[in-house]
Amino acid sequence: MKEKLTLVYPRCEDAIRTKRLRILLEEVLAAYEVEIIQSADAFDSLQNRRIIFAISMGISGINLEYFRFLKKMRTQPGIFEGSVGGIIVDGESELYTKSVARELMFTANRGGCSFPGRAMVEGTKDLLNYNIQAMKLETDNLTAYHISAREMVKRVMSHQLLQKKCANILVLHASNYSTSNTAGLWDMVKKHLEHCEITELSLRNGTIQDCSGCPYRMCMHFSEKASCYYGGVITKEIYPAILACDALLILAPNYNDALSANITAFINRLTALFRKTQFYQKYLFAIVVLGYSGGDLVAEQMISALSMNKTFRLPPRFSMVETANDPASIFRVEGIEERAAVFARGMMETLVEKQ
Repeated sequence: MKEKLTLVYPRCEDAIRTKRLRILLEEVLAAYEVEIIQSADAFDSLQNRRIIFAISMGISGINLEYFRFLKKMRTQPGIFEGSVGGIIVDGESELYTKSVARELMFTANRGGCSFPGRAMVEGTKDLLNYNIQAMKLETDNLTAYHISAREMVKRVMSHQLLQKKCANILVLHASNYSTSNTAGLWDMVKKHLEHCEITELSLRNGTIQDCSGCPYRMCMHFSEKASCYYGGVITKEIYPAILACDALLILAPNYNDALSANITAFINRLTALFRKTQFYQKYLFAIVVLGYSGGDLVAEQMISALSMNKTFRLPPRFSMVETANDPASIFRVEGIEERAAVFARGMMETLVEKQ
């Protein structure tokens, strides 16, 4: 009997513009029993499903039916509870595919959908994004696109919870604990975590140097030793802690609608370790605090860099996003303790076996 899969495939009436994606889907989904949903009016919830979201963008980066889906996702909490998803975005431009994909992943994740590592496949206009993969596979770019999609679907279909009696959580931050609202919120979450071993490491100024783009062979040479040419706290403390952890939690205040320089440097330096050891078996969590707005932008950056790229798993509602400006004002946000407890409970449901 074929495994069942739900294809969320927002309708696009232009048969020529959708041909490449349609052919890809027919090939990579042939082994499954597929339910196709093309209209936002055709469903109320998609809970406890295996879902592939397939979006045809055209040259404009806009699919009007997709935006109707997006509205429904954002206005129905729990719409994807218990589901596991993957995303394929196909466009006729070198732009827009990834921004649409990470917006979709962020939204679906807030609706309860989890994603395995590297759960996004994109096809840009000329498929130039497959140059390296095609070279490694000794094939053409279109075939590499199909192979990537097929492997991603397999990851979605085989995805299962990874739980332990005691989970190892690595917390990375670049905060001044005496004034940081982000650190204050983490303290609220931490006190509700049970059966977890927690390691907290700082990436404060002076402890981390950004990646300078070493030649590939040099990076691989140091990667074989789980190291990096530039050394420092990254190789001495962060790399071993990443290898040991079951989950990575990043404390990420919003700095000008972006991750802070030190967090960004950490992600860039992670490449050397990633070349040898991928992170499909590790979860990603985030606590994002913003002074005014833009928390979704910061969370989406982490989705793109660490889940789509570096292969960390995305559990349901991976991020807690809150607004607090003045020092210590996080403690005065209405209902914050309750939301911190809910976020901690979600972490334990993902990471810890029932005791």
